[in-house]
Amino acid sequence: MNKRKIRPWAYPIVLGGVLLLSACSTDNTSMDHNGHNMNSSPETATQTQTQPQQMSAASDSSMEVLTGNTFTLTAKENMLHLDDKTMKNAWTYNGTVPGPQLRVKQGETISVTLKNELPEPVTIHWHGLPVPNNMDGIPGVTQNAVRPNESFTYKFKVDVAGTYWYHSHQNSAKQVDKGLYGSLVVEPATPEPADKDVTLVLDEWMQDDSMAEMHGSGMSHGMPASTSNSSASGGHNMASMEMPMSDSEMMPLMYTIFSVNGKTGPAIQPLSVKEGEKVRIRLINAGYLNHKLNLQGHEFKIVATDGQPINNPPLVGGQLLNIGPGERYDLEFVANNPGKWLLEERSTNPGAKSLIVPIVYEGSETKTAKSEAGDMPTIDITKYGEAAKSNFTLEQKYDITYQMDLNTETADGKMAFTINGKTFPDVPPLNVKKGNLVKVTMVNKSPKDIHPMHLHGHFFQVLSKNGQPITGSPLVKDTLNILPGESYVVAFEADNPGDWMFHCHDLGHAAQGMVSEVKYEGFKPDFVVDPTVGNMPE
Repeated sequence: MNKRKIRPWAYPIVLGGVLLLSACSTDNTSMDHNGHNMNSSPETATQTQTQPQQMSAASDSSMEVLTGNTFTLTAKENMLHLDDKTMKNAWTYNGTVPGPQLRVKQGETISVTLKNELPEPVTIHWHGLPVPNNMDGIPGVTQNAVRPNESFTYKFKVDVAGTYWYHSHQNSAKQVDKGLYGSLVVEPATPEPADKDVTLVLDEWMQDDSMAEMHGSGMSHGMPASTSNSSASGGHNMASMEMPMSDSEMMPLMYTIFSVNGKTGPAIQPLSVKEGEKVRIRLINAGYLNHKLNLQGHEFKIVATDGQPINNPPLVGGQLLNIGPGERYDLEFVANNPGKWLLEERSTNPGAKSLIVPIVYEGSETKTAKSEAGDMPTIDITKYGEAAKSNFTLEQKYDITYQMDLNTETADGKMAFTINGKTFPDVPPLNVKKGNLVKVTMVNKSPKDIHPMHLHGHFFQVLSKNGQPITGSPLVKDTLNILPGESYVVAFEADNPGDWMFHCHDLGHAAQGMVSEVKYEGFKPDFVVDPTVGNMPE
């Protein structure tokens, strides 16, 4: 893999500068060309016919919700106004961060033409959505990246309803970090009506973008690491590492501006509700960090995770929902408590106070509730919902078993994130035949780093956590957030031939090695790798 700029591994002097900066916030909530409306239900938004796609948007916002089955997404630079004092030179789809929501009907075939007006090659990966392998958007694996001033058309059938998102997979730790992402909602064939249906895309930004130029050195944050002999064999020469500051500790100190739909702090558009409405919130984490969210004043249900339904979800309140990078959670609540409330982050991260979504009842004159004090438990999604018959069990026979030990190590004196002691492309692939039943055990052996593992082209069912069988709803996901010390067993059927990535969706970890592949026997890609493009699949 071509190692390039991927993450800000800062020197101590830079860290000192970061600690002197705080996330920027302001009382001015005026909107600009990147403003996003979170109040309009797609079912009730004003419809404006454009060719060949429809644009649905409320009159008080430029946020696009594109409907139909034919779309154009143009990758280009634009200024992102996080608030009235904070601007970023962003890379965008169609000029906004996030890019427009593509809202499509289950069972339809859609066509999306990517036009590249950026100075580097780009792609689109349809995160979580099972598509044919040649539509997956992975440079050098499923296609050549789209060069500047060229285009590529993705065409596929959307068979599985749910909440998904799209993003570039070319040098993704850089390009997604700069804003190349958007949301994709596949509406079910049998409607699931809600009075209000909103999508909130979470992300983080650096206060000082000049630190981005330090990407990719692989240094342990400019500090010496003590090493010992490694038991890893083959690939790279790995050694264990005791870091003064881990990646998980460093990143929140550098990414101190948290955003919702491209806005931060008081510039985040309030969610306006009416008493008695049923509200669905689709949460998508497009960033690097975990976000622990508290919904004030209401009980809610988690009706889906990664787009897949939860069986008989119970109402919960006073608990935090933790969403990892790449994950999606759909929440539903009834607006039965008039006032002004917050959907807020509850964590020790310096940027946490900038992730606040006001929930305002129409006609309410009460003041907005303040952030609640005290510790709150976090929902364990493996114990949530009601058990039911599922596709896989721990006891059944599997054709393939595979173990992925995930770790933070050093390679040639630089930081690396490894699978079974190796970094991509030296990680042996998971070789399968179509129809195989596959069981994978994932163990996070990193002392402090979190690894949200994402499988392309397939859903997997989570069977156990830390050796204990899942007791809640059957849990079907494509991205699984694995904390240090945790182990999970998952299973899937090899039912979508191709060469597929299986990687950490902390994209910096992927760029520094935490990537494997699922490769089908006998599969041959339908494109020829062009060595002049500069494909960067991480």
